[in-house]
Amino acid sequence: MAVVTKEVEIDTKGFNDIHDITSLVDDFVKKLPFSEGSVIIFVPGSTGGVTTIEFESGVIDDLKDAFERLIPQTIEYRHNLRWRDGNGFSHVRSAICKTSLTVPFTDNKPLTGTWQQIVFIDFDNRKRHRRLIFQASG
Repeated sequence: MAVVTKEVEIDTKGFNDIHDITSLVDDFVKKLPFSEGSVIIFVPGSTGGVTTIEFESGVIDDLKDAFERLIPQTIEYRHNLRWRDGNGFSHVRSAICKTSLTVPFTDNKPLTGTWQQIVFIDFDNRKRHRRLIFQASG
């Protein structure tokens, strides 16, 4: 089995900043020396997440609203009491969303649905320069 790894960097705004990274994953998979396998998209760190969603403004707003309802920024977090950095909500959102996603591919194309995009979400409370790791095996 062969394994190929690539790092990608993006700048974010924080506070649920959602980036469609589907084309980055597509480009990575398209150039692989094998045509079938799976790709892992991984976010190093504990305040980001990766998932799939229809990348459309209404759904994006709905997802942001859902995170705010489920894990609000405005409540007290023990993390904030200890570290005074105000991003306790970011860590909890990341843990719920998860920091990795695995997508199968065939014919050097990810097997995503018609309206399914791969997104990175920066939950932190400030701008960040983020690193994403793509690792394919096949």
